[in-house]
Amino acid sequence: MQSQDQEVFEKLVEWLNSGSAPYLCTIVKAVGSSPRPVGSMLGSCGEHSIGTLSGGCVEEDLLDKLRTDAIDASTPKLIEYGVSAEENERLGLPCGGRLHILVQQLSPASANWVTDVVTALRARNSVVRTTELSTGITSVEVTDDYAPLSLTQNALRQGLGPKMQMLLVGAGQLAQVLAHLALAMDYEVIVTDTREDVITQWQGPDVELLHGLPDDIIAARSCDPKNVIVTLTHDPRIDDMALLEALETPAWYVGALGSIRTTRARLERLTALGVTQAQLQRLHAPVGLDIGSKTPWEIAVAIMAEITQLRRKTATSTMNPELGP
Repeated sequence: MQSQDQEVFEKLVEWLNSGSAPYLCTIVKAVGSSPRPVGSMLGSCGEHSIGTLSGGCVEEDLLDKLRTDAIDASTPKLIEYGVSAEENERLGLPCGGRLHILVQQLSPASANWVTDVVTALRARNSVVRTTELSTGITSVEVTDDYAPLSLTQNALRQGLGPKMQMLLVGAGQLAQVLAHLALAMDYEVIVTDTREDVITQWQGPDVELLHGLPDDIIAARSCDPKNVIVTLTHDPRIDDMALLEALETPAWYVGALGSIRTTRARLERLTALGVTQAQLQRLHAPVGLDIGSKTPWEIAVAIMAEITQLRRKTATSTMNPELGP
């Protein structure tokens, strides 16, 4: 499943290859409350659009202007919404909110750099898009790390990266409801289980289901920092195998389901198997916030709440919206 950014660029490539000149709109600054974070993008071509900037009247107003050629964006144009209390009320922006949106009309020559973005995102690489404001000339550079969006008088620099991926070890009922929540919160989800019969009885959402040894699958599919790995089987033979591999990867979050008593026993086993204290410090166990969860849905909410809390803290400290969309 693609991230919304990737979906926007995939569609832009399609429109450009058909000979169209679509628009790419990016939130470059937000003052006060904002329906969508800085860096959110929307693509528009004729009556069609993809992505979202606000999901409300701001977006409708902007799309109307683009469809009627009311905006000359042959060179990038900065548009501001929410300049008055009256406009805030008319457009439904939160009190005092302002959105600064950069509108760039693409040309057939843009197909090269837009395709480069798609290629990088498909390979789960990070890139920086640099657009000169005076000319619209855009270049793309593959980078090791995510770069926060920055706007100067001369250029826009925007970091783009792959969607956060969640790998769930165990395809039981909890995995099914957790997958629903994760998809709704814009994660890519993979579910793996050593038990083929459990895989075939999956009743959760449409996600990638993999039958096999969890350590092999983690090594092949979850070996970059934009990964969340959670073990859910209650079977130490499966969960421990997965955790041994997961704690060797640069995965951003590794969690294990279980009670406090179960967690103590797990930590003893992992220590005996050679897992270092530094690695164990990375393990979130018992997984999820302590909110008194009992049912699968409650436990899933607790898990996603903890992950969201940590992502927001990380985003605040690093100014990396990819960790806190």
